[in-house]
Amino acid sequence: MKRKVGVSSLISIGALLALYVTPVSAAGLEVQKSDVITVLKNCSPYFAAFAVVLVAAIIFGIVCRKFESGKKVMLRGQTVVVTLLVCVVMLNQICLGPVSTLLDVVVQEKGEVEEDTEKEAENLISEIAEEGIVLTKNNGTLPLKEDTKNLNVFGWASINPCYGGTGSGSVDTSDCVSLLEGLKSGGYTLNQTLIDMYTDYAKDRPEAGMSSVDWTLPEPTTDYYTDSILEEAKEFSDTAVVVIARIGGEGTDLPTDFGAKNEDGSDKYTYADNSTEYKDFADGQHYLELSQTERNIVELVCDNFENVVIVYNGANAMELGWVEDYEQIDAVLCCPGAGESGFKALGSILNGDVNPSGKLADTYVYDLTETPSYNNFGDFTYENMDEFKWDENGTAQDVNFVNYTEGIYVGYKFYETAYEEAKQGNMDFDYDTTVQYPFGYGLSYTTFDQKISDFETTEDGFRVTVEVTNTGDVKGKDVVELYYNPPYTNGGVEKSAVNLIDFEKTDALEPGETQKIEFEIDAEDMASFDTDGTGSYVLEKGDYEISIRSDAHTVIDQTEYNVDDTIVYNESNPRSSDETAATTQFEFAEGDDVEYLSRENGFANYDKATAAPSNFTMSEEKKANYQNAANYDLEARNDDSDEMPVTGADNGLVLADLRGKSYDDEKWDDLLDEMTIEDMMSLISGGGYQTAAVESIEKTETTDNDGPATIYNNYTGATGSAYPSEVMLANTWSKDLARKMGESIGKQADEMDVSGWYAPAMNIHRTAFGGRNFEYYSEDSILSGMIATSEIQGAAEYGVYSYVKHFAFNDQETNRIYQLCTWINEQAIREVYLRPFEIAVKDGNTGAVMASHNYIGDKWVGASSELCATVLRDEWGFEGFVSTDMFAGYGYYDADMAIRSGVDSMLNPMNHPDATLTDTKSATSVKAMRKSCHNILYTVVNSRAYNEENAGYHMTLWRQILLGADIFAGILLAAVEIILIRKYIKNKKKVKVTVQK
Repeated sequence: MKRKVGVSSLISIGALLALYVTPVSAAGLEVQKSDVITVLKNCSPYFAAFAVVLVAAIIFGIVCRKFESGKKVMLRGQTVVVTLLVCVVMLNQICLGPVSTLLDVVVQEKGEVEEDTEKEAENLISEIAEEGIVLTKNNGTLPLKEDTKNLNVFGWASINPCYGGTGSGSVDTSDCVSLLEGLKSGGYTLNQTLIDMYTDYAKDRPEAGMSSVDWTLPEPTTDYYTDSILEEAKEFSDTAVVVIARIGGEGTDLPTDFGAKNEDGSDKYTYADNSTEYKDFADGQHYLELSQTERNIVELVCDNFENVVIVYNGANAMELGWVEDYEQIDAVLCCPGAGESGFKALGSILNGDVNPSGKLADTYVYDLTETPSYNNFGDFTYENMDEFKWDENGTAQDVNFVNYTEGIYVGYKFYETAYEEAKQGNMDFDYDTTVQYPFGYGLSYTTFDQKISDFETTEDGFRVTVEVTNTGDVKGKDVVELYYNPPYTNGGVEKSAVNLIDFEKTDALEPGETQKIEFEIDAEDMASFDTDGTGSYVLEKGDYEISIRSDAHTVIDQTEYNVDDTIVYNESNPRSSDETAATTQFEFAEGDDVEYLSRENGFANYDKATAAPSNFTMSEEKKANYQNAANYDLEARNDDSDEMPVTGADNGLVLADLRGKSYDDEKWDDLLDEMTIEDMMSLISGGGYQTAAVESIEKTETTDNDGPATIYNNYTGATGSAYPSEVMLANTWSKDLARKMGESIGKQADEMDVSGWYAPAMNIHRTAFGGRNFEYYSEDSILSGMIATSEIQGAAEYGVYSYVKHFAFNDQETNRIYQLCTWINEQAIREVYLRPFEIAVKDGNTGAVMASHNYIGDKWVGASSELCATVLRDEWGFEGFVSTDMFAGYGYYDADMAIRSGVDSMLNPMNHPDATLTDTKSATSVKAMRKSCHNILYTVVNSRAYNEENAGYHMTLWRQILLGADIFAGILLAAVEIILIRKYIKNKKKVKVTVQK
């Protein structure tokens, strides 16, 4: 492993304090103005104290003018020594106090990935893209004929495609294989005239960061395509590839209406039109439809070329109905962010070397404005919550809300259920004009036959065997998608008519080859959460239709599983996977007068439930329970019966002694007894891209890094390979590839000396407009949870613990840090939004969880013991630790509140004061601190940090540097002091001799 300490690491602190917004990582995460202000505020008392000493020294130096020469020199010299000594002490206090965590993450060894490991990752990335690019339309044009050697590539995005996204899920694109290079790798020669024209028009994509986003889609108007350019292109090739791209990023959701205005009347979205004669997007249009300039280009290409292939390069499900308007469009490929080398797959798919096997992880509809969640996504502010506003650098931030009124009917679960209700005559719904490409849809260059060859009941559920045969002429892979349709009683427990329960991808099958895929399903996994009845999971009696489908809509084969009697999984009969029964915990999150979409009478309440919010006031009852840092009563939550734990004991244990011990091993109490209050505070408050060292128990510092599509260090600049976006990985429907990606990331993390991985991210694509959809997998919880679990297991092979995030309901970026009250019913909470995390905990044994920024109901997620303790630990059996998301105050983040609710570590690289525990005296607080430390230490000691080759406590690099600097300063000041004293004595002797004479 290659490691080094870069000079850039040492000057990053200065850069942080000097600049308001500075990119500190090649991957694109930015230091914000608030970060700088926090650091300066934390250091200001020390600066003020030193300023006082300096002023006093200057005054004293002036006063010394009255003394005789020798004494004056001596006193002034002593003043300088004392001032320098105070300076050294103050610098030590600053380093060991307000910037200690920042120094931990900035001044460290810069690990680098080995070349062989990078090469392995590059090949894996290409393989993921080969199986994750989805062919959604093909009239026989693909694969292209062997004599097709030249390609015209249209669309400005062809020279600046989307590799991933922005924020913590971004990747370093400096060494990525470009889309054009990917096509060339397929053996194609490209029209250089078009490439040059696009490059001259706009070389770089407009800024899309966390601080600001320019949504402009640079695209030359049709005037740029002169007759000579078009004639040259037609002579060059009769085949045209048109590239359309869309980006997303952390901090901002995609525009839903380009006519939207801010309160001051300014445009909500930054966009520069490509023409002065028309607008690219009219008022009311959104980012996921074609701009007018793009449509003009598509029409131009279709008018001039016989064979047109569309490549949609984006992770957000776009409206693609327009591809059906042009008979010349023969093929469509959906290609999410391809990472470092994924675009190579495009060339291989076009020429037929690779047979596409991807399936969509989301439903593609014709009109995104007609989706059930469209009206209840975005910016909604309470009008009666002024007393809970918090100040962000002089700006008062409101309390906001979002209503998940669609309930469990997210994505295909609504469309397939509506189709079933319409088929039964219960509602008017035209599936074919609503859904263009169903969830799980994808074409191949060959054909497959699937059939259920065996079905048998087991003690816990059933076992089903599926035979898959390649009936075509080309080698290829297929996906077996297993769904269930539970019995539904009108007006009873809400149930989707189609539910994914498991899936597997076949091997690459030769023509005529057959493979058997076997699934073993626990019947309890088909239970529904009965919010309004038993308050628990219920498996209702009746016939459960078990089907294999080519997508969520198209049945291939089916059978039935019968449940004779209703099973209630209550306190006396929990599900086998639960430590304690899952029971109602989130009644407080349902909201005021929020009507949730119901299947009853064929979705009779659809219009009312999916309408935009009309009530912008929080009820007095909810308001009375509302809490943030300002009104949280800490002392009222103390329990007088709690006994003060032992601290600072000398039991002769170090953390390494606990490696491999169970979470409940009695030795943990002995080890935790050794920790002092200061030790616990340091470990809890000093999180953030690390877990802090604790000298008393020889707990070594670990490095934790972002992000979902790479391993990178925001502060040292160390970066691993750029993997494809999570949507690309989910599109593979391959648990095997997901595990390989986890292993690859784990191996790179190990070589970079990184123990914790801030990923995978597994929130839900509640709408196509989610800014971070690129770093989340899917609209479906099972696909998300199983792919994530495979990644977690892969990374764990190298001892790397994963922080699954964002726990939970961080399904939009708008107002995510501005007290975003998420109102949602418990059935949706458990069946849709928590299900991926549940799978990751129970099956993936993830070591850590990162909480989200938003509220659940009227509680900050980090202060919800129902979520972070009862469900996560008591029900699911989680034994790792929970971290906050980036700790920057926000007026509701509070460390005392967090540790009493199940959160253990503050992601706090800037040493925000609210991350420092204020109650260190009560037994209740110290017990909570002790438990948090137990959770953190348990995960860390069982990670790669304590592998034999890594184990052993060592002082952090910057503390070694500081100690060396202190010793040098001490020697230097001592030398100066000696010189001053000797000079003073010498001068006194000289004066004495002169007087005697």
